Amino acid sequence: MDPFEIQVYDATANAQRAIGVELHVNGVVRGSKELPEPPEIPLNHQAHFTLEPSYGLFDWWELGGYLQTAITPDGTFRYAGVKLRSKFVTPPKFHSHLRFGLNIELAYLPQEFDATQWGMEFRPIAAWENEHWEFAINPIVTLSFSNPVTPGFEPSVLALYKFGERVSLGFEYYGTIEDKHEEHYIFSVVNILAIEHVELNIGFGTGLTSESSPFIAKMIFGYTWEHFVHKSR
Repeated sequence: MDPFEIQVYDATANAQRAIGVELHVNGVVRGSKELPEPPEIPLNHQAHFTLEPSYGLFDWWELGGYLQTAITPDGTFRYAGVKLRSKFVTPPKFHSHLRFGLNIELAYLPQEFDATQWGMEFRPIAAWENEHWEFAINPIVTLSFSNPVTPGFEPSVLALYKFGERVSLGFEYYGTIEDKHEEHYIFSVVNILAIEHVELNIGFGTGLTSESSPFIAKMIFGYTWEHFVHKSR
């Protein structure tokens, strides 16, 4: 699980020429106090703040990036790296309920937050949604450019029940399976749907294995400007 972006992708993207921004905030209320891989900083009592701008190049192709920061247990505010991503999804008219996509990321982080510094993510996306339910799965494959290159598997799943267009409630699952390392988490989440152009996701997660952080709280707040779309048509 990426501590700077705790999110399951649902195979949607910005409309062509639409501009979006998200703020990802989470706090590891209780986490591991041991060094995961020196010189990485233990996650216990870390807070993470990630700004994610995005742009809809086409209805099926979205470009984005992440500017990551953190407050470490000693109270220091730190720069925590950047990521660039390219997300491809099926066009909105592909199917009334089913969506597919692929997100590709390139990351460079300071060694305090990733000992290998350079990494990539390949995130296949499958989602199904109707007026009451939404399900999505992201069987993510990661690559850490250590010596040798180390692959990882980070599956994530969401299941939501929607109360009209007002709010949705459900669960998100996140896993990390790497060489000699395994974490699993379940989050209870709520999403606000009633405010046009606004995304608000709030969740509380618990770790299911001894290597997982026992308690994490997270929030995603986003806004999409679509008037650029209407002006261009």
